[in-house]
Amino acid sequence: MELTLELLRQYGSAALGLLAQPYYYLALIVMGFLYRRLAVTERSHFHVRLHAWPLLLLRAAGWGLLAGAGVSIAAAFIGAALTPDAVLWLWGTAAALALLRVRFLCFAYSAGVLGVLQAASGLLSLEESGGTAGRLGTSLAALDMPGLLLLVALLHVAEALLVKRDGQRLASPLYLEGKRGKLIGGYSLQGLWPVPLLLLVPASGGAEGAAAALPWTPLLGGEGWSAGWTVLALPAVIGFTDLALSELPKQAARLASRRLLIYSLILGALALAASYARPLVLVASLAALGLHEALTRLAERRERQRPPRFVHDERGLCILGVLPGTPAQEMGLEAGEVLRKVNGRGVRTKEELHAALHENSAFCRLEVLNLDGQVKFVQRARFAGEHHQLGVLLAPDEDAAYSAVPGRGSVLALLLRRGHKVRRRASGEPPSMEA
Repeated sequence: MELTLELLRQYGSAALGLLAQPYYYLALIVMGFLYRRLAVTERSHFHVRLHAWPLLLLRAAGWGLLAGAGVSIAAAFIGAALTPDAVLWLWGTAAALALLRVRFLCFAYSAGVLGVLQAASGLLSLEESGGTAGRLGTSLAALDMPGLLLLVALLHVAEALLVKRDGQRLASPLYLEGKRGKLIGGYSLQGLWPVPLLLLVPASGGAEGAAAALPWTPLLGGEGWSAGWTVLALPAVIGFTDLALSELPKQAARLASRRLLIYSLILGALALAASYARPLVLVASLAALGLHEALTRLAERRERQRPPRFVHDERGLCILGVLPGTPAQEMGLEAGEVLRKVNGRGVRTKEELHAALHENSAFCRLEVLNLDGQVKFVQRARFAGEHHQLGVLLAPDEDAAYSAVPGRGSVLALLLRRGHKVRRRASGEPPSMEA
């Protein structure tokens, strides 16, 4: 009973402290701008809004709370010796890295950089230099890097589960320039989740720890736990970015989830080994950085090298997306399917589609190639005021007015720019090779 009351008191106090920290709110602000940019880009490309960014933000915050609860419970059995200084180092490094790329907000990068800085500080004997440099060196040396890297591995397990569960819903269609400048359709998958963590840590820095003994021994338990334990609030951010050009968004999300899970297992094993062999801290830190960046680069390269999925061909018109609440959704049409015939007429261009639809303004019958390559027939009555293309978003043709330029923007660029960098194409202009 005493332990239960003490846990409630410590976790409640840490939760209140979390609300007083600015980091969680900063993460929400960045996410709000990110999802708003998503909605603006959709409207510029398709003249409709597929996602309501406030709902995306609320959904991400809700899933982030659940992920935070799960990671906090798991972290209680790890026993990372984190301190308020570690929170400052993590967020300070993440903020500096975010000035280069938004995705660098992920703690995999900041923890990796801190591990490298700690190793460099030790080689330079920065602790012994005195002054500000000495204080910084001492603070760096005190960071529990194995525990921090294990925490990052746990966060990426949560991220893998969130990507698998929610990644497809974060997919946004767009037009891109592919090989030889030809316009292709695709999906941008980009998500951030704010994850509030309440971490059970050993009391340090003269702080009064709880006297009640824990009924378990933390994995990284040591002499530091002799002074008692406390709960530390750490707002974290996890997120991913991907492109789906050669496959459906749900397939891309599943593959990204598997990659993240493998990454977290490798990083967790290295971090655990580093807790017993300190020279491996640098190896684990470099792995946190290098493997995470390799995941992003290799995934993008793979998509660019494979044949694009969302292009028109001799079979008919490829469906890039389906607007919610439209006839296309009611008829069960899906992204990636191909419109072969409309009202008995073959369609290979948007003009042929419009002409076929106008032949019968009260009814439509479609012949469609489904995702398995099988022919299916769907039909429906039409009513006044409905979407002129039944709610179907088609892959781009050469007359598309806009194409997105893949960007690697910083937080500042995100805050200052309203949407994805978009290139307007003049009528009849050949595709550009800029992308």
